[in-house]
Amino acid sequence: MPDLTDRQQAILDFVRERIAADGLPPTWAEIAREFGFRQTRAAQKHLQALAAKGYLTLLPGKARGIRLPGSSSGQSVRAAQIELPILGRVAAGAPIGADVGIERHLLIDPAMFSPKPDYLLRVQGDSMRDDGILDGDLVAVHRTTQARDGQVVVARVDGEVTIKRLQLQRDRIRLLARNPDYAPIEICRGQDFAIEGLYCGLIREA
Repeated sequence: MPDLTDRQQAILDFVRERIAADGLPPTWAEIAREFGFRQTRAAQKHLQALAAKGYLTLLPGKARGIRLPGSSSGQSVRAAQIELPILGRVAAGAPIGADVGIERHLLIDPAMFSPKPDYLLRVQGDSMRDDGILDGDLVAVHRTTQARDGQVVVARVDGEVTIKRLQLQRDRIRLLARNPDYAPIEICRGQDFAIEGLYCGLIREA
C-alpha cells in the first residue's frame, strides 16, 4: 500500500485504537477534537486520503461510517474481537519484577496486530519512547521463545521482565533501549535469560 504521512498514520492508529477500546470507530468530530482541527472537514480530508490509499472505507451519511478492511459494521467489528488479559507490567527501562496477576481483560481487534497477540502488558518507563512505546501504554505480545536480530521483544532477565530491541551478535546478546538516556543491557554467558514474546503493537488508552 502507498506510504502514509505522519498525520495520516496517527489518524489511522487512533481509529484502530478506538475500535479496539470501544468496538466502534470514532466520529469525524472526535477525530477533529483529538488532533486539534477546528473543523470536521479537516478530519474528513485525512480520512478520504486514507480511503484512497486502501487503508479504510468511508460509508456516507453515517456518524461512525469508518470501516477497516474485513469489517462492515460495528457489530461485525465486535464479533471479530478477541479478549486478552492484561498481565502485570513490563519495564521500558531497567527490568522490574512482573506482577503475574491479571489486571483485567480487554477486547481487541486482532487485525490491528501482527503477529496475533496472546496477552497485554502495561509499560512502565520511557526507554522505548523513540519506537513510540510510552509509559502507561498497553503492549500486545505474541508468546514465543524465538526472535530475530532487530525485533522488539519482551524478555526475562534474572526473573524480571523488560521490553527492548534485541541485538544478536556472534558472541553476545544485547537488549537495546530506544532512548539515549538508557544503556544497553548486556546478557552474560550463563545468565538467566529468556525471550518471552514478540512485541506486535500497542494500545494507548484515553
